[in-house]
Amino acid sequence: MVMKDLVLLVADKNAQFALKGALGRPEALGIRPIEAEFRVHPGRDGGVRLTGPEMLALEQRRFQHALLVLDFEGSGSDLPEATALETRLDARLSLHWKTAAKSIVIEPELDVWVWGGDNAVETVIEWPGGRRLREWLRDQGFSFSVHEKPTRPKEALEAALRIPGLPRSSALYQNIAEKISLRRCRDEAFQRLRKQLIEWFPRQAEL
Repeated sequence: MVMKDLVLLVADKNAQFALKGALGRPEALGIRPIEAEFRVHPGRDGGVRLTGPEMLALEQRRFQHALLVLDFEGSGSDLPEATALETRLDARLSLHWKTAAKSIVIEPELDVWVWGGDNAVETVIEWPGGRRLREWLRDQGFSFSVHEKPTRPKEALEAALRIPGLPRSSALYQNIAEKISLRRCRDEAFQRLRKQLIEWFPRQAEL
């Protein structure tokens, strides 16, 4: 049986579609095209933390590599930061996969990735002309990190979507992931993800 490239266990459909959108742009990620399949944990972020590595162990014979992706917020972890939880999950993954699997814990949550560039967000949600989205959010009381990302990214996106009257849907996450700059995203969890993908699936040398 030919093994497929990658299986990803995620906490919900929004994460699945966001990652699907990103993986559909291998050149932007700096990797070769890959064949990936998704599994969505019924227990969401807490379920991924509790039983994710063991669920992925069942996929070892079918896939060359595995990724476990979850939000730190909502995971129920008692650890102080996302990287500490990653270290613990990686140790559990290595029991079956050795170095062929990796966990990615996003702090605080997946929604922070959509704010890589507000031009993409504005385009996808059809933000009305005039004031820029980040300016409007600041007037609504939202604070921002040093990288100009809302500290409450999910709530910021929900507030922005109310203006054009759009729902927060899985398709929305995929559309944004298909447009944002993947090379310039400075989120640490995304950088760890991209680095791991490049290590596993390097671009083939041009003939």
